[in-house]
Amino acid sequence: MTLHHNELPIDEALVRTLLTKQCPEWADLPLAHAGSGTDNTMFRLGDDLLVRLPRTPDNEPSVRKEQKWLPRLAPRLTLAVPEPVFAGTPTLDFPLAWSVYRWIEGAPPGPETVEDWAALGTDLAAFVRELHGLDLMGATRADGLGGYRGGSLRSFDRSVSRCFPECRDTVGASLDVATLERLWRAALDLPPPSGPHVWLHSDLKPTNLLVRDGRLCAVIDFGALAIGFPDAEHAPVWDLPAPARQAYWNSLDLDDLTWARARAWAIGVGIVGLAYYWSTYPAFVAECQARLRAILDDAATR
Repeated sequence: MTLHHNELPIDEALVRTLLTKQCPEWADLPLAHAGSGTDNTMFRLGDDLLVRLPRTPDNEPSVRKEQKWLPRLAPRLTLAVPEPVFAGTPTLDFPLAWSVYRWIEGAPPGPETVEDWAALGTDLAAFVRELHGLDLMGATRADGLGGYRGGSLRSFDRSVSRCFPECRDTVGASLDVATLERLWRAALDLPPPSGPHVWLHSDLKPTNLLVRDGRLCAVIDFGALAIGFPDAEHAPVWDLPAPARQAYWNSLDLDDLTWARARAWAIGVGIVGLAYYWSTYPAFVAECQARLRAILDDAATR
């Protein structure tokens, strides 16, 4: 499934070629497609490894960012995070950097894997608190760590505002886009965040979380790793059931302004995702719609 105009073809034969040329000790291990996100394609390699390749040249900086920073962050975090074990280099076959990681056992949170959603929300809050409390190790947003989610809402407004009309045309009456736009515009007038910059995962949606025995055990996909203001970090909790969201909020003791800005980030990312992937990625569109409906339901009760 092609999602982007500049996407590179990736299949098992390509991965075999890369492994044979750059890490032949693994070239004969069993290889199986392990899923694709919006930015990367994954293959499980043997029992213990994962090959991850960027889908477009635009995604390559995220690969290099993970290769550089995950080894420094991992020892400081309690939960498991991806461990790069090989940094693949560009070739004529595939002109982008790529990576091999340790396989992390677990499953995304969902009705079949989680019974206590409040506990999951508390676990996620503990990870966020720990990540945000880490020393920046001299890094700044200028060091390739300036993701848009760590900036201001106003810096994202142009991208979001142009998507509202398109979303009205596509979703019709199935989603109250007018209310979402009103909430977004109201948040633009809120005081901006004033705290220090922190490390941000920037994409803590359920597909980037792994649970084992019902509890959060790992956080994956640090391709959006950034340094900046923490508001947008909280946005993906609207992808989780209300008990997880409430436990997360309570555990971090977030104030109303932070929560309102986080909700706006959730709206913005959802609206942009809905518009961009409407005709190419139905599963992701469904995720965006579910998030936006949760925001509307939540707003109606506050």
